[in-house]
Amino acid sequence: MKRSRRKARRENEAWPEDAAVETVEPGPAEQNETEEAAGWKTSTAGLTGLARLARVGAWALIASGPVIGVLALLSSSAPAQSAPKPQAAVKSTAATGPAGFAQLFVGSYLEAGEGTEKNLAPYYSGSIALTHPAGTRSALRTQVMDAREVSSGYWSVTVAVNVAAKSKKGGYTDAGVQYFRVAVQSTGSAADATSGYTAVSLPAQVAAPRSLKPGDLGYPTSRGSGTADPASDTAASFLKAYVAGQGELDRYTAPGVHISPVTPTPYSSIKLTAVQDDSPDSADNKVPGDGVRRRLLVSVDATDADGNTFPLTYALGLTARAGRWEISSLDDAPATAAQSKPSSAPNAQAPVAPSGAASPSGS
Repeated sequence: MKRSRRKARRENEAWPEDAAVETVEPGPAEQNETEEAAGWKTSTAGLTGLARLARVGAWALIASGPVIGVLALLSSSAPAQSAPKPQAAVKSTAATGPAGFAQLFVGSYLEAGEGTEKNLAPYYSGSIALTHPAGTRSALRTQVMDAREVSSGYWSVTVAVNVAAKSKKGGYTDAGVQYFRVAVQSTGSAADATSGYTAVSLPAQVAAPRSLKPGDLGYPTSRGSGTADPASDTAASFLKAYVAGQGELDRYTAPGVHISPVTPTPYSSIKLTAVQDDSPDSADNKVPGDGVRRRLLVSVDATDADGNTFPLTYALGLTARAGRWEISSLDDAPATAAQSKPSSAPNAQAPVAPSGAASPSGS
């Protein structure tokens, strides 16, 4: 018995902590702390801190948005920016208003007479006393030839008029084209929708504008009026299809070139009267290699269904392809020779309208 007690005393002395401490199962909080210390799980408090930090960062980014925008705006307008600063468009005063006003004034002026002076009041406010009968003259057609701004809001407008004059027998005869100059003043700015115009005086009849002699054209070589030259033949066939409805245009145009015929067809036949081109040799009728270009000035007589014949002239561009010429362009205007400019010519007699009885009903 004593031997058993000594053995137990020795065991207690060897394991004093086991004898003094109770074995207690760890709680959930303690288990979490243990796992967090081991690096396997983030605590709820840790997650809350990270979420708070993320919210703070998001609000900071939102708050800094206007500042970033201002900085971007300032940097875009810095002097180092290479893009040019837009300039305000400069508006020029248009001549359309004064020109139209002058046309109406001249037309009314020619038709006015004794007792109808009031018809000129919308154009001219000065005192007028006419002694000739109203309707002595009439404007068949009017056209502005020149409109110049003498000073700001002050215009000089020259109007060409095909005048019909009343004869003693009561009918009208064609008095030819006459020219009248009108001084027009604006009552407002060009941008003002309520602006108006007034004549400062009655019209002045003036001489016809100076005529000019045109410069040389860029077609030095004559091909005559025949179709022996392949380029002339192509041009003739093309024009027959274009204005006389004879054949399809696609047969004569280059690939990718689309030209619509004149409709309704105005003529029944076409006849070549002259062909000029920019080639160096009129005797060379061979079609050159692909891609070679040639310019033609083609004059024709076009006959309508009633047998009336009218002269026409066309500027054409041709391109060689596969041993034949094809139409590559219907030019807007004939080509002019290099450095060729119009020159002054003596004043010719004023243009005369077609003969026949004149009627004052036109304008």
